[in-house]
Amino acid sequence: MNLCERPLVNQDMLQIASYEVVGKLPDPFLCDDGHRISSPDEWPARRKEIYKSVIELQYGVMPPKNEVIEVETLYLGRNAKVYKIKAGPASHPVTFRMKLIMPDKTENPPVIVDGDLCFQYAMDKEWLNAALDQGVAWALFDRTELAHDIMDEGRGKGQLFEAYPYLTCGALGAWAWGYSRVVDALEIIGLTDMNCVAFTGHSRGGKTSALAGALDERAAIVNPNETCAGACSCYRTHLEIVNSDGNTSRSERLEDLWHNFSFWMGPELGEYALRENELPFDCHELKAMIAPRTLFVSEAAGDTWANPVGSWQTTMAAKEVYSFLGAEDELFWYFRPGKHFHTIEDVEMLVSLIKRRQNGQEGFDSSRFFNLPFKTDGLEPIYDWKAPKIK
Repeated sequence: MNLCERPLVNQDMLQIASYEVVGKLPDPFLCDDGHRISSPDEWPARRKEIYKSVIELQYGVMPPKNEVIEVETLYLGRNAKVYKIKAGPASHPVTFRMKLIMPDKTENPPVIVDGDLCFQYAMDKEWLNAALDQGVAWALFDRTELAHDIMDEGRGKGQLFEAYPYLTCGALGAWAWGYSRVVDALEIIGLTDMNCVAFTGHSRGGKTSALAGALDERAAIVNPNETCAGACSCYRTHLEIVNSDGNTSRSERLEDLWHNFSFWMGPELGEYALRENELPFDCHELKAMIAPRTLFVSEAAGDTWANPVGSWQTTMAAKEVYSFLGAEDELFWYFRPGKHFHTIEDVEMLVSLIKRRQNGQEGFDSSRFFNLPFKTDGLEPIYDWKAPKIK
């Protein structure tokens, strides 16, 4: 099925049973000293202030810069190539594998970096071909080689924490570190277009790709897919949806995230588990940190746990920052029919934005973006600020 033949969402798909807003979204333009920025030139300094809460409170303190980065070739096939990356401190380097899959007859292709090689779908031929057939390469790695993803094991388990035993970041920070090391390796290998690197991942991998994209400005396109709480959702909104069977399902909350997966997050985030309205940040500011680069937030209409209304609200809030920076056209979002998964359609949508970056607007179809699976009647913005007027 071609992308243009796939069904679109409509506003009657989701019936909202209850929708609670526990607080307004913080103003990303309001500086710590009390003044609001009025020029895009002030954004980099404000972004550094936001970093303290959006990154360090939410995910913990990130690993330091590499002392070493080495790439060893393990296998060279016609299209698939395998490398071992060694990076981190010289005294205790971390090693993990990257699989680079190249499209046929394409030199210097754009590349999608995805850390979800631990997920079965990431080796599905049809899923991979959704990019490869369009001349886009994959750089795949298994993020669990860097930090374990075991629910009852506790914090700080895995290679990266052995290399940096003092780290306070959770597993998401360790996994995001892997995205940047893959980009380092791709720069060394020299087979892909480093001006067109896209980050993607699904669910916990989507959280990771959003964090990695906020941290590493070499990612031209950042595509977190169905992240649920902890990245692209909204801590300050609680949602319940009436399902087709008449039962209700609800969105993931911070207390759910912390109860089940505290080892993913920064150690202090749990203090806000039942008082999200006191958080000094929300998910719109993580999205804003990616500006002015391309952000593509992809969601599934039937994924209530991912809080579709909250994701839309924080994306609309992030759009204020994108507009302020003159990059309103670089913020994309969409909902597809279906449940929580990383589908072929998701890849096709990302590839369309990669092609847009390569070819400009020629041939680009935006009609599949910006469609909602719910009615917005009565859904007021959950922020009371706007982008400052530029002096």
